[in-house]
Amino acid sequence: MRLKVLTCLVAVAALYAPQASAGSKIRVETRTYDVTGASGIELIQNINRKGPKRGFMAHAIALTAYSASWDLVMLRRNGSCRVRQANGTMDLVFTFPRVVSPMSPALKRRWSRFMAGTHAHEATHGRLARDMMRAAERSAVGLETTDDPSCSKARREAGRRIEAVSAQYEAKQKAFDVTEHRGGGHVEHLVLALIKP
Repeated sequence: MRLKVLTCLVAVAALYAPQASAGSKIRVETRTYDVTGASGIELIQNINRKGPKRGFMAHAIALTAYSASWDLVMLRRNGSCRVRQANGTMDLVFTFPRVVSPMSPALKRRWSRFMAGTHAHEATHGRLARDMMRAAERSAVGLETTDDPSCSKARREAGRRIEAVSAQYEAKQKAFDVTEHRGGGHVEHLVLALIKP
């Protein structure tokens, strides 16, 4: 499961100033929430009560949330404006369940397999978010506008391009979740493997 939290645009103007290429930065944080249970069914029931919210009522097993902000470095010359750099910063937060009650050796093995699959699922969401940042940066850098001494047209167009890329990757995130969460899909197999006696 993934959650896109925020995308905002911040502009920084520069006049003939040489800039080192900073590029996008990804800050990653991993959080956990505690679950208990002596069986796979009890663990899933606890996850269903305590897992991160995905909407108003439903709880996810795990969650990937991200927010992105952008600093645009502009180069102004003779009334034109060019986006010299699009430096994005993404906060990428993974949330996973953590068992805090004793487990039998058999349940511990099943939990380890369950969590390996859960981590793989969320890692795909994280990869798509990182890919989005790179694609958004490429979409904005080099953009040039004429008759734009204040760079307002360039900022608007760069923001539009970044949002378009974000929407494209958000669609990829949703398509991935639809495939993974469908009946008989990867997530169902993980859950069934955990709760089998």
